[in-house]
Amino acid sequence: MSETITAAAPTALDDDIVLTERAAQEVFSIKEKNNISPSHALRLGVKGGGCSGLSYVLAFDDVVKEKDIILEKHGVRILVDQKSMFYLSGTTLDFSDGLNGRGFVFNNPQAAKTCGCGSSFGV
Repeated sequence: MSETITAAAPTALDDDIVLTERAAQEVFSIKEKNNISPSHALRLGVKGGGCSGLSYVLAFDDVVKEKDIILEKHGVRILVDQKSMFYLSGTTLDFSDGLNGRGFVFNNPQAAKTCGCGSSFGV
């Protein structure tokens, strides 16, 4: 069962993922530059793969799945499936525009190992 996003529902896990203001600004900028509807939320997830075993997933989605956790940070709606929340709990999503490159950065306290590119991790 799925539904179109209408409003972010508060959840008990609301503080488990941190989105920095800088990351939120970048999300809004990307949506504007790519004509992505304001109704689309930022979907965070984890999938198997990558050199460390698990990879982060970032996408825009306008469908809330039955077991999604809905968060709202700095005006950004975030969707996280329950399985991914297990791996992402406590994570800070930031945005970097420095000498080492430009992109979103996951600071995950649960990651026991990470790869050099920063897009995969292991627990």
